[in-house]
Amino acid sequence: MEHFVFHHIGIAVRDLQTAIQLYKDLFQYELESGPFDDPTQNVSVCFLSSPNHDPMIELVAPLGPNSPVDRTLKQAGGGPYHFCYKVPDINTAIGRFTEKGALLLSGPVPAVAFGMREIAWLQTEARLLVELVQA
Repeated sequence: MEHFVFHHIGIAVRDLQTAIQLYKDLFQYELESGPFDDPTQNVSVCFLSSPNHDPMIELVAPLGPNSPVDRTLKQAGGGPYHFCYKVPDINTAIGRFTEKGALLLSGPVPAVAFGMREIAWLQTEARLLVELVQA
């Protein structure tokens, strides 16, 4: 059985620096890593961690026009939109998801924010957007 380890919640934002300050002021989150510009994904991202060991969050901002977070920003003004799990074998995990009716949206492709480890994006039948990252 493929073991999934929760990694982060992705949050769409218009501007990373403004959002970083907001999460610091409101929730005491601190910058863990980034910002990283990922031209393949057309986004700029950073990771924030909490001193309370709350789940890590990834702030995701558009890097240019037609960014994949544009739709989330236009429809909802931003906010949480994906969950990410670390998996020991990304291809096995993709197979498990697609066998259960999930749609593979993209990947596996290398991601700047993960040291060029591969990521994949899937959408479940319940319309949950899931990012998988190779452990």
